[in-house]
Amino acid sequence: MSTPFTTRMLHVSTGSMERVADLTRDCETFLSEVAAGRDGLLNIFVPHATAGVAVIETGAGSDDDLLAALHSLLPADDRWQHRHGSPGHGRDHVLPALVPPHATLPVIGGALALGTWQSVCLVDTNKDNADRQVRLSFFGR
Repeated sequence: MSTPFTTRMLHVSTGSMERVADLTRDCETFLSEVAAGRDGLLNIFVPHATAGVAVIETGAGSDDDLLAALHSLLPADDRWQHRHGSPGHGRDHVLPALVPPHATLPVIGGALALGTWQSVCLVDTNKDNADRQVRLSFFGR
């Protein structure tokens, strides 16, 4: 019998630029190894105070549009109370309130049930921390 709950930590290098990193293939690989054709839920969690998880279209400009929208909402300037790190770093600590650090998605027959243009992405605006962890957890029957 398959284990009902399995979890794994991914290590993602986001570099020194703001980035939307597509994790969809990593999620699919994880599920192919642990879901074994079962239905359930995949939880994606980023244990960082300055990153989030988004389900969006990538490759057609939406990922850049998201970063541009975040720049408009959360400018990298000196208005922030939280002032350590790079100038404007305080905004990175507000990001998870807008782009939450988690997502839970359906898994049907062992496969991630995303819409045609949807991708699972890590959203990282923090230029001071290039090494991120992402926990993938599958709960299925």
